Amino acid sequence: MTAGTTVTATVPPDITAWPPLDEDNRSAGQRLLHWAADGEGPRLCLVRGAGGSGKSGLLAWLLAGTVGRPGLTIHATVPSEGLTTETFAWELGRQLGYGALSPDLLLDRVGADERPLLLLVPDLHRAGAGPADLPSAAPETLVAELLEPLLALPHVRAAVEVGTSALLATHSGAAVVDLGEISVQRAERTSYAGRVDPAEGDGRGTGRASYADLAAAVPRTADDRPDWSRAPDPVRRRILDAALRADGQEAAVLGLLTDPGFLVHGSAAALTATLADERVPVPGRLREVWRRAAPELTAYHADSAERAALLHAAAVGTDPDLAEYLRPLAAQHWWSAVWARPALPVTALALIPGEERQLMASDATGRLRTYDVEGRTGTPLTASPRIPDEAAASPSVHPLAVRPRSLAPRDARSALLLDGSDALLPLVTEDDPTTAFALGRIAEHHGAAALTREESLVTALGGGDGGGGVRRPYAVVGDRGGAVHVWSLGEYQDVPRSHRVHEQPVTAAVCVDTADGLTLTFSAGADGSVRLWEISAEPMPVPVQQRPHRTTALAAADTSVGPVLAVGWSDGELDLWHVLSGRVRVLPWLRRCDALALTPEGLLVIGDAEGLSAVRLRLDVLWEQ
Repeated sequence: MTAGTTVTATVPPDITAWPPLDEDNRSAGQRLLHWAADGEGPRLCLVRGAGGSGKSGLLAWLLAGTVGRPGLTIHATVPSEGLTTETFAWELGRQLGYGALSPDLLLDRVGADERPLLLLVPDLHRAGAGPADLPSAAPETLVAELLEPLLALPHVRAAVEVGTSALLATHSGAAVVDLGEISVQRAERTSYAGRVDPAEGDGRGTGRASYADLAAAVPRTADDRPDWSRAPDPVRRRILDAALRADGQEAAVLGLLTDPGFLVHGSAAALTATLADERVPVPGRLREVWRRAAPELTAYHADSAERAALLHAAAVGTDPDLAEYLRPLAAQHWWSAVWARPALPVTALALIPGEERQLMASDATGRLRTYDVEGRTGTPLTASPRIPDEAAASPSVHPLAVRPRSLAPRDARSALLLDGSDALLPLVTEDDPTTAFALGRIAEHHGAAALTREESLVTALGGGDGGGGVRRPYAVVGDRGGAVHVWSLGEYQDVPRSHRVHEQPVTAAVCVDTADGLTLTFSAGADGSVRLWEISAEPMPVPVQQRPHRTTALAAADTSVGPVLAVGWSDGELDLWHVLSGRVRVLPWLRRCDALALTPEGLLVIGDAEGLSAVRLRLDVLWEQ
């Protein structure tokens, strides 16, 4: 033993301190708990037993016992019934805090994660979905493509329910907790009046009820259509797989895929697996729409209106017929998509100050466009040539092609740009020398500061506008040293209002005037903090929000319910803050957003690699729980 080495003995946990466990499974619970607490033992524990023996309940007991208990953390629990490699990876990525990732990207992220990870995987033997002749229908595919590679990582441990199957049986050195066959007494306790739900199969988890039996269990509406909102949950989970096995399966499957009610209420995992098979005929552009929405749809969404809003958002701009079918249900939710401009990657986005609601956006080539955000179309108004052609006369402009990563518009014809090279650049027309001087002065101020102090290098730029239609444009500049600088773009300033708000470089910034005369500045730091500064006072001493992720975009507006802040994060989360009360609501968007803009009327515009989307927020109910 070397000097300075500390040895800590593993103390077996006391099972009596955990939630009560029935006598049948007490011994098995003790073994599972000791395995979970022993970080030096086998990294895989197989939980075996016949259907109804209590395997899933045992894993649920272990999970429940760790809540609020120091020393033992379950990092993710992924029930695997009906999941494929892809849908399992999405759910595991969400629970580990990465967001929904493809299997390859998930393995990369877990490999780079420094945490010792403990996973629970119930129902592995029931994994798989889609046509039976495809690998995705078999649980062995999930094992080979994802679980085995995960278990090859030395910091990953997992307790996996395998039923009576041979899944993972060849994994060397695995611990085994075997609950054996179901006893007569236990079978009586787990039955319900001696009956078996047809949707649940034969009680052994096979779920092999026929399509006809499952369809007969779906209630009907007054006009004799299937009412999927009232269908039993097991029916909704299993009917698509049953349709794939049915005689005349093509008609049965197509009937489900053409029913918007089933798309909203049916199993998202089963739909994802089925639509991945190009042999399956689909109506319209459903396959493309579903693929866009699937990573978020497969998350847990109990609210059918939210599922409808997500699917509707994916269909807007792609499949007009499907979008129109879904629009009435989506409109009942607290957010719903209004318009989309797909196939135009957006790298920067900002609301143009003024009473008319217009946007300025930049694409990956540096081309600027303006959009009318009112109405239901998001009509493009203008499109510029590439930026250097207009800006070449200005000595402040970088001579190479400009690729804006953020914007601060003064009006529809002029703006400050933050280029990908970290240069702050003015964009003006030749017939406006006054604006050219004002914007050039701001760019020169920060350029000179960066030459003398490295911490003054510009790292973020955002805009702002006076509320209530008051035309008072701002530029908010953040730097590497954590300082935030607020400039008026409507009148000349020799120096900005400045304050060091962050301990780390600023990554995003925005400001807004409120109805009571305050100017609120919001900024994000490289440490995952979002801070608030009212420019006539000191910054708030604590962050508005702190997360272990990078902020990708900020937007703010003074609305009918007060100032609202939108925050996009690198894991795909999109938060909406009611600033005066501190209440927050997460908007489950389809992709990670790269740019945001918010109007005072509650229209949120999201820019990303797939284009622009506009979402209407129902501000009157947004923060109701």
